[in-house]
Amino acid sequence: MTTTPSDAEIGRNAEPSKPIVPKSASEALRPQAGTPPPKRSRASRNQFVVFLNFLLSIVVLVVLAGGAAIYFGRLEFEGRGPTTVDQTILIKPNTGVQEIADQLERRGLISDARVFRLGVRAFGNDSALKAGEYEIKAGASMRDVMELLKSGKSVMYSLTIPEGLTVEQAFERIAEQEALSGDMPASLPAEGSLATDTQRFTRGTTRQSIIDKMLAHQKQMVEEIWARRAPGLPLADINAFVTLASIVEKETGRADERSRVASVFINRLKKKMRLQSDPTILYGLFGGKGRPADRPIYQSDIDKQTPYNTYQINGLPPTPIANPGRAALEAVANPSQTDDLYFVADGTGGHVFAKTLDEHNENVARWRAAQKKQAEEAAKAGATPPADGEQQTPAQ
Repeated sequence: MTTTPSDAEIGRNAEPSKPIVPKSASEALRPQAGTPPPKRSRASRNQFVVFLNFLLSIVVLVVLAGGAAIYFGRLEFEGRGPTTVDQTILIKPNTGVQEIADQLERRGLISDARVFRLGVRAFGNDSALKAGEYEIKAGASMRDVMELLKSGKSVMYSLTIPEGLTVEQAFERIAEQEALSGDMPASLPAEGSLATDTQRFTRGTTRQSIIDKMLAHQKQMVEEIWARRAPGLPLADINAFVTLASIVEKETGRADERSRVASVFINRLKKKMRLQSDPTILYGLFGGKGRPADRPIYQSDIDKQTPYNTYQINGLPPTPIANPGRAALEAVANPSQTDDLYFVADGTGGHVFAKTLDEHNENVARWRAAQKKQAEEAAKAGATPPADGEQQTPAQ
């Protein structure tokens, strides 16, 4: 028979119960040992992940866009340019990269000034572009243009002063050269003092600097050649040397006979004979402007008294009559050793030489016969016969 314990028995067998002590608020909130932390809500977690993904996406897009911009920008920077013909452009001193880029774009020499500017900066050439005038080749890329402006290889111009021009004639050529800048000097330098060669320069070079260079070059050359002249020349000083060289320069342009022409004049000076050179007559009449092309020499010109007419004066004229070149100077400093005292034109651009007056007169007669025949042939053909040339003498 099962019996149910009575309440008294239950109370007797049970452990005495512990008193219940109320917890403080902080203890109530502190997680108990072994209790898992509260979980963040699903909605909160999803918003944070979405934001991180968004930021990552933005970074990736920026990187991709930047890479694409660099790639296509480089393609444009190094690709064929828009020009179809060669063109020149002048970059003035102290011009910045941005202004250069804008100028190139306005001229149609590059397709995008911003790409050019960024490309120059990327290559570290912000301050490396130089002023000057440049020839941009057809189809040149922006990089080609950058490298050209970085090199400083400007367009070069030439100014040629031929042997035998006077200082005044040379000055006319310098003044007419449009690539030069600045005014001409107020006065002319001494006759014969300019170098007769080709000057190379960039646009904007001053006329005065070109003239200064020519003066210095001629002075140096004349002094060097004069210092190694042959002994015994009948020339009093360096001015006489240049003067005779200028006469030789005007008498012949042939390299193979300059030293022989020089020997004729040296021999005549030694014998106290008058030089009788036609170019000196012309300089006395027309000065540095030179004889008009259609103006012959008349007998009255030969008889005219001027300080330069070597038919009328003894010895050399007071100054040179032109700017002599190196070859004429060398010919006078070291002339051929001959007994020649005369020469006359041979009708072919050269001269025949003679030691005696009789031989010379025969040469003159042959030359006059050739001139007469040439005039007759020209008349038959309806052409203007040639005037007597400068180079028919020295006569007796």
